[in-house]
Amino acid sequence: MSVDRRDMADELGKWEVQVRKGGLGLAVLAILWPGRLYGLEILRQLESQAGMSIPEGTIYPLLSRMKAEGLVDAEWVEADAGHPRKYYRLTDPGRARVREMTQSWRAFAQGLERLLAPIEGDIS
Repeated sequence: MSVDRRDMADELGKWEVQVRKGGLGLAVLAILWPGRLYGLEILRQLESQAGMSIPEGTIYPLLSRMKAEGLVDAEWVEADAGHPRKYYRLTDPGRARVREMTQSWRAFAQGLERLLAPIEGDIS
């Protein structure tokens, strides 16, 4: 049975989506580490700092779940020009969670890097 290159690309694309989904929560919490941001700022920083292009329709439900879990607080702030913006910031439990997630992520990534090291020399 031959494997079509399009099928392989589709499978790779699905895998990449799952990897991104798995890391998105950590990425959002990490973006909020320095201080409060509104939704569009979060999206822009994810893009500029991590190369993660996330649709608005993905980020707001995630922020809502994080708020429900007590990881972030949100407040509406009147803008000098334009409409009010909803700003998000980490709560103390959110700070604790992002620290835990960071440790877990680093351990996972280091293990994976050890497994991938022999492959890098074979990729040209």
